[in-house]
Amino acid sequence: MKKMAFIVVFIMVIFTGCSNNSETNVTDQSSEAEEHHQHEKPSFFQGDLREKTGSVQELPSFLDEKSDDIKIIYAAAAQHQELLEHIPCYCGCGTSAGHKSSYQCFVHEVNGDGSLEWDDHGTRCGVCLEIAATAVMEYKDGKSIKEIRDGIDEAYKEGYSSPTPTPMPPSNQ
Repeated sequence: MKKMAFIVVFIMVIFTGCSNNSETNVTDQSSEAEEHHQHEKPSFFQGDLREKTGSVQELPSFLDEKSDDIKIIYAAAAQHQELLEHIPCYCGCGTSAGHKSSYQCFVHEVNGDGSLEWDDHGTRCGVCLEIAATAVMEYKDGKSIKEIRDGIDEAYKEGYSSPTPTPMPPSNQ
């Protein structure tokens, strides 16, 4: 059931880009490259929210009014730190919000006590949701982190913002 939800979300977000509100923006195929531009303002002007919860199992309250699909992607992202810290995001958040990887579109920080500081950036960004959902699905299907990274880099090399400055996975992953 969760795999089906990821597939549905993946299809839905193919046509969305980052926006400053929670409404979904459907893009016209001919202007797809224009829709995947860098954010023009730093993240604190975009209203990015951060919320601390006690653990990875406790989702932040800013997801309460969001769709189940977004909640599923947030939960999966938080549970796949080792994967998403090696997957770049191509929405422009590296420049606008200082993100270093796809993981930071969802989780700002994991604290030593196991609590998380969540970031709501991913709730408004179809590119972020799409990349995370794709990476997690492929990882669960047995692809290596390197194979997933190579596929994401290839898929987003044209028509999207510059990638976050994400380190490559170790050669054994």
